[in-house]
Amino acid sequence: MMRLLGILFFVLINVNNTFAQKTAEEDKAAYVKVITERAAKITAVLGIDDKAKVEKVTNVIRDQYSNLNDIYAARDLNIKTIKEKYKEDKAERDTVLAKENRAVDASLTKLHKKYLKNLSAHLNDKQVEQVKDGMTYGVVPLTYRAYQEQILTLTEDQKKQILVWLIEAREKAMDAESSDKKHAWFGKYKGRINNYLSAAGYDLKKEGEEWQKRIKAAKVN
Repeated sequence: MMRLLGILFFVLINVNNTFAQKTAEEDKAAYVKVITERAAKITAVLGIDDKAKVEKVTNVIRDQYSNLNDIYAARDLNIKTIKEKYKEDKAERDTVLAKENRAVDASLTKLHKKYLKNLSAHLNDKQVEQVKDGMTYGVVPLTYRAYQEQILTLTEDQKKQILVWLIEAREKAMDAESSDKKHAWFGKYKGRINNYLSAAGYDLKKEGEEWQKRIKAAKVN
């Protein structure tokens, strides 16, 4: 009887392990499908006629999403381990967590440079910019245009500075782990831009109200 129970237990463990492995493989396949489709949508607007080149570029973008996911998945696991290990020592926990975050930032910086190099091997500068915008929902051109439509008296130097900060935000947002985190980077830099414009004497609330009036008037006409 005991032997039979042992055999049944062994079989049950194997079944559970096989099921878990199959589920993990299915989850991985589903994830790869999603990021491949996401990459393909970005590649589709680049104006590439060569199918082989389209596939190569799509794979480069797909692999970037996958590599970013690997970095963040490892970070989450490490953070969980750190918090458990140092749950009784907050000071040490915070020190180790800070070290982990610095390591993640270093990995992201290295991956970012490698990714841009890989893109540039297949694309021109304009196309690389399109890929960056594709990965960040086109926030740079949309926001840059919005600032110019909102404040009609921006100087060329002010426009240039706004664009510089938006592009810097995009470089950060490209590596963010989620849509919310991507938008958070832009939010941070838009705050910087707004402070810059306020310091230059612009009343952003008033400028925004006047902009809305112009939009409504254009709709009526």
